[in-house]
Amino acid sequence: MISGFAFDNYYFGRVDHPATQIVLFVYVVIAILSILFLHYVESRPETGGWFKRMEPLSIVATQFAFGGLWSAFVIFYGRSAVVAASWPFLFVLVAMLIGNEVFRKYHSRLAFACVLLFFALFSYAIFALPVFTGTMGRETFLESGLFAVAVFAVVLVLLSALGPKRIRKAWRYIAAGALGVYLTINVFYFTNILPPLPLALATADVFHTVTKTGDTYQATAEPQAWFRAPGTVPTLHVASGEPISLYSAVFAPIQLKTKILHIWQRYDPASREWHTESTVAYPITGGREGGYRGYSIKSSPRAGRWRVNIETPDGLVIGRVPFIVAVASAPVATSARTLR
Repeated sequence: MISGFAFDNYYFGRVDHPATQIVLFVYVVIAILSILFLHYVESRPETGGWFKRMEPLSIVATQFAFGGLWSAFVIFYGRSAVVAASWPFLFVLVAMLIGNEVFRKYHSRLAFACVLLFFALFSYAIFALPVFTGTMGRETFLESGLFAVAVFAVVLVLLSALGPKRIRKAWRYIAAGALGVYLTINVFYFTNILPPLPLALATADVFHTVTKTGDTYQATAEPQAWFRAPGTVPTLHVASGEPISLYSAVFAPIQLKTKILHIWQRYDPASREWHTESTVAYPITGGREGGYRGYSIKSSPRAGRWRVNIETPDGLVIGRVPFIVAVASAPVATSARTLR
């Protein structure tokens, strides 16, 4: 499992690459066919010969397909996620990846395999539809759920045709499990826990100034320590009245068009809450390897703890840049930097 995950993490590149989509589609097909075959054999205990000999291999094929899907989902959703916001969904995916090895014998149980299949179909459709349609948002998410339900319904019809008696015994567990998965993923989405895949933050940082000349972005950066302990954030020393800029590059699949938001928030020690100071939205277009670049400006920021959330219009967090603004008591030395 560990070596397979490491291999996938190295070779899986862009989520919109045709090879990536082909591999994931093949995993889904293998999972469906192996579940159908195993159900056919299990529904006919008297069956012998080649079919019976292939039964253990179909269980292995199911585990292999699900293992490949969970590994890919952990990789792609993990790249797209802000852990502080999306950790519950990432925890579920990692649990699925580990559980695929620990509970491999349960793949022969029809209800167990069907619920896993629906989870895989929904998780795949969430980012596959934006890749193929070039759209994102709540409507696309709801369509991905309907697509997963439609494919799953076709699989259930085929299972019923191959072994009606066995499917009648398990349908309540299958329906309850699939409904639970559907509601859980919707809760993750509408509470902004779901990572915004297929979007992913390529880079983001805060600077004293950012300017664009032609296709080149230039920034003036304040020197920071080469090593920063975990949990610490950079500090910008800003003179009274001076602005600061947040630069980000967000990867999006080819032809995908959407908007992203820079939400500037300041921490209020009295209320112990983050208060939104300003929001800047701008459209992006996918396709660039290093991500679609853009920046926003905050005029005269007050001293204190700040963060900028980089979000989709429906509230999914693409990235988060925390920093501290301090009052400059003397001119600050800065250096020019060309941004990717």
